[in-house]
Amino acid sequence: MPRMFTVRAMVLTLVVLLAFVLVYPTLTTYLQHRAELQALRSEHAAAVETNEDLRAELQRWDDPAYVTAQARERLSFVMPGETAFLVVDPDAVVEEEPVAEGAVTPEAGGSTSPWYATVWESVEMAGEMEVGQEDADPAGAPAGSTTGDDPSTTAPASGG
Repeated sequence: MPRMFTVRAMVLTLVVLLAFVLVYPTLTTYLQHRAELQALRSEHAAAVETNEDLRAELQRWDDPAYVTAQARERLSFVMPGETAFLVVDPDAVVEEEPVAEGAVTPEAGGSTSPWYATVWESVEMAGEMEVGQEDADPAGAPAGSTTGDDPSTTAPASGG
């Protein structure tokens, strides 16, 4: 009898294990699909709500009073005969400090010109600085080098 009990227990354990192996993958797939379906339903509900909001906004544009109000607010339009006033908050206005002539300062928001224009400006500035240094020290210039603004004139070579 005890032997029969162990065999039955082993068979029952084997059946439960086989059922678990067969059911587990199917159950996990079912739960994953159920979670996906719930996420898609909530996404659909959000899209429907956004669509309704956009339709209501579109219907508001059919009202001439709304269009007039938007033109006044967004574009600062005024009706004929009205006087427009623009009030500027003094705390919001930023005063720029004067910059010394020839000084290069980086812009806070980045450059609005294309990169190649910035590169060319820096090349021109470097050339001007180099020319300015040569003009300031003509005694240090080697013989036969160009002097002054006219490149066709050369300094006389010494020695003969």
